[in-house]
Amino acid sequence: MTALAELHVHLEGTAPPDLIRRLADRNGIPVPDGVFDGPDRFKWVDFLDFLRTYDRAATVIRTAEDYRDVTYEYLVSCARQGAIYVELLVSPDHAQSVGLPPSEQQAGVAQGIDDARRDAGIEARIVLVAVRNFGVQAAIDIAQSHAGERHPYIVGFNLAGDEAGYPPAQFAPAYEIASRAGLGCTVHAGEHAGAGSVREALTLPVTRLSHGVRAVEDPALVQDIADRGIVLEACPTSNVATQVFPSYEEHPLRRLYEAGVKVTLGSDDPPYFGASIGGEYAVARERLGFGEGELESLTRTAIEASFADDALKRALLKRMTAKDGRSNL
Repeated sequence: MTALAELHVHLEGTAPPDLIRRLADRNGIPVPDGVFDGPDRFKWVDFLDFLRTYDRAATVIRTAEDYRDVTYEYLVSCARQGAIYVELLVSPDHAQSVGLPPSEQQAGVAQGIDDARRDAGIEARIVLVAVRNFGVQAAIDIAQSHAGERHPYIVGFNLAGDEAGYPPAQFAPAYEIASRAGLGCTVHAGEHAGAGSVREALTLPVTRLSHGVRAVEDPALVQDIADRGIVLEACPTSNVATQVFPSYEEHPLRRLYEAGVKVTLGSDDPPYFGASIGGEYAVARERLGFGEGELESLTRTAIEASFADDALKRALLKRMTAKDGRSNL
């Protein structure tokens, strides 16, 4: 069985309805109106509405213990599917919006990582994500506040939110700070805006693109991405669910791969889109024509393109060759 690795999943977006309800109960607060569409489904109709639902649901995640539990439950579920490494997109702005200092949020996430490693043998790291809807200064503040001393599990910097409304180049100052501080850099682009957004994103000091799949609209851009070795964190189920592409069959992942672009698989916001990391590998196998050897190459690409330190990368690559896919890191 191919070992799995994931570079693109939003931590607050991993919490399923049941966990959101449990956290709300524990914190003695109601779940905001409009979050659920039935017992086991979140309610949203399009991408911007999804963002609003996501933000509402995240308001019940209030404490370090909550973040520990969200992290732990997600990582253990990934390990059951065969995942050995996950990079978690963690939003300091969401913590601050409910009065939780980001340092406490990160301590909770780190505890969840440690506990999941102990119990399930999976490894994970933190990529800070700024929300572009909150403006350039908020992104600069996140980068600046983590440019010096920071938790050792924090390895990267990303930008998410309303891509079409907030193009990437204006966030260059935040990326310059993050890059100079030694954080790996990636950015959401080529999801809900087209190839022009991807081209603009490549003016930032990034080695990866979150999504990036609409680069396929510009063959010269695809060639540039391949030539530069930029890695795409592709999320096919998310793209189909939010109607970036109308079906798996029309998703360009296979075409990009065959054009020489380095690609990985991610579940993005699993319970919102009916996704999982194991499910994304199954989609690639069953709907997009990837063979087992190619899927293994996607995992290898993810590990090599991760923002983990070199020692952890070597351990993960060695682990891929283990027959049972599990060894001590």
